[in-house]
Amino acid sequence: MTSTAAAPPPPRAYRRLSVEERRAQLLVAALGLFAHRAPDEVSLDEVAVAAGVSRPLVYRYFPGGRQQLYEAALGSAADELKLCFTEPPVGPPTERVARVLDRYLRFVDEHDTGFSALLRGGSVVETSRTTTIVDGVRRAAAEEILSHLGRIGSPGERSTGPRLRMMVRSWIAAVEAASLIWLDEGKRPPAAELRGWLVDHLIALLAATAATDEETAAVVRDLLTLETSDGPAGRLAELVIPVVAEAAHLLPHAAAAD
Repeated sequence: MTSTAAAPPPPRAYRRLSVEERRAQLLVAALGLFAHRAPDEVSLDEVAVAAGVSRPLVYRYFPGGRQQLYEAALGSAADELKLCFTEPPVGPPTERVARVLDRYLRFVDEHDTGFSALLRGGSVVETSRTTTIVDGVRRAAAEEILSHLGRIGSPGERSTGPRLRMMVRSWIAAVEAASLIWLDEGKRPPAAELRGWLVDHLIALLAATAATDEETAAVVRDLLTLETSDGPAGRLAELVIPVVAEAAHLLPHAAAAD
């Protein structure tokens, strides 16, 4: 009886990556490292090992060394972060913002150390270019939120006044600050709870600004027609109205009656 050895598996086909594919591969490897360590703690050797390539190859694509690689990786992360704020104009606005924040907080969770180092500006590789990239994310996020509020990119687009724009940009700054505190606090409370609080924060800012700004008041009136009783705005109204009712004695007509 003749025994036959098992045929060896065919060799794996080797495919040379295009310039764009190789660059993307290196950026993914770098982002994986920058996500969990401060940028100035990551070496090109580590990026090469993570990507499964040689160090000279990393230099071939990024001759400026770690600084150029970091700025490119940061730009890639910024593009991803901007997409977090993109949401189809479907459904109640506060529910859209909730979905935006779910994606944003997932990004923060997955890039915790790198996100923290980036926004705190504590890295030795920070430059005016990296600052411009980060500011670009903030401005893009504000534009997207304004679109959810019916002010940009909507039919019959209207210009946005300074009070409303300042309010939205202040809220974006608050979201950033809350994200950093959340990381410092060991990602507590749960992301879903933080997201709900941030949506409530936006609603509260809108209401407070609407009291003295007619443009924001018009935005709030339009938004309320789109909201539902079981959505974020409805739930917050149910909780807040009894609390606000306790302040009825502060109203002028109440004081006059006394």
